[in-house]
Amino acid sequence: MNFDFDKTEKTLRDKINGLFDPDSKAALANLENGDIDEVREATLNCSKILGQAGYMALGLDDGKNGASLTATQESLAVVSPSLFLSVEVSARVFGRLVAVYGTPDQEEKILLPMKEGLLIGTVAISEGGMNIENDPLDTAGVSSDDGFRVSGSKGHVVNGPIADWIAVAGKVGDEIGFFLIKKDSEGMSIGQRLTTLGYNGVTISAVTLENCHVPSTYIIGPFEGEEQLKTVRRWEDQALTAASLGQIQRSFDTALNYAKNHKSGGKPIIAYQEVGFKLAEMLTLLQTAQLLAYRAAWMADTGDREAAVLAHCAKVFCTESSEKVASYALQILGGQGYISGNPAEEGYRESKYLQIAGTSSEISRMKIADNVLMSQ
Repeated sequence: MNFDFDKTEKTLRDKINGLFDPDSKAALANLENGDIDEVREATLNCSKILGQAGYMALGLDDGKNGASLTATQESLAVVSPSLFLSVEVSARVFGRLVAVYGTPDQEEKILLPMKEGLLIGTVAISEGGMNIENDPLDTAGVSSDDGFRVSGSKGHVVNGPIADWIAVAGKVGDEIGFFLIKKDSEGMSIGQRLTTLGYNGVTISAVTLENCHVPSTYIIGPFEGEEQLKTVRRWEDQALTAASLGQIQRSFDTALNYAKNHKSGGKPIIAYQEVGFKLAEMLTLLQTAQLLAYRAAWMADTGDREAAVLAHCAKVFCTESSEKVASYALQILGGQGYISGNPAEEGYRESKYLQIAGTSSEISRMKIADNVLMSQ
């Protein structure tokens, strides 16, 4: 296991860090207050920049994260959590689905423009709630003409209002497929943008399908069993884990900078033991979360048989550490931290989404426990 990234990997990370100058970062901060059109425009503009740097194409062909990709994702998550979530759902979830399971024609018409940052994609899986483990798919496609007529509804679709293409998971008889549906297709309606606790720069909505016609050339699958569905959820979990690392780093940097520059009793508050202890705990959680996330990615990349359970361990620890570190940061910032708009306050709100999205902390723990029982 080697986390000493080579020169090419370090260069890419440095490139990502240097893509966004202070003016760009200020514009990304305004993303949190933008309407749907503004969010779409900003997301596309940044996707084009990231596409030119090669970021959008990372890890698509083999569907593997790898430690270096996780570290690179972390760099973008530090810059803008909302941009990161939108881009990752488009590239590492939707893009991987097309790259790994799609046809050459689908790759040419959809994947290539996505790699260049010219279109936004998303995947719609969850229906009644946000988990797929206990809730069966009700969305279904029925053979009709030269394709399928798809009906059903999906909730909490990230990028729903701004996506050019939506991959909708549904049943095809007793099998599972992903219907690739272009925006404004007849029979598909996008719900109102949901008002959320955090990630205010991300557009999330419900998607409803009523006899929506999908040509046979725009279905991925169908597949026997749920393995592909679980794989897509694993890709989502990997992105959420990387998002947690970025949130932890943002909260820690905000608290450290404040502690060095804010004075109380004539000296910087970092000189007070209680503040120093909190910063030490935050740094310990940051370093531990990074190592666990990198190890989980490395095991997935090498095909280790324990990769799946360690991925659940990483998501639980990293997402919950994100909340803890943000809470410590708010305590250090005091009244300043309680004012809306600072990275620590944003991280505190957004950490909850990371814990319930994808495979939730509760279900992750159940899967970890099942693995422990089976290994005895």
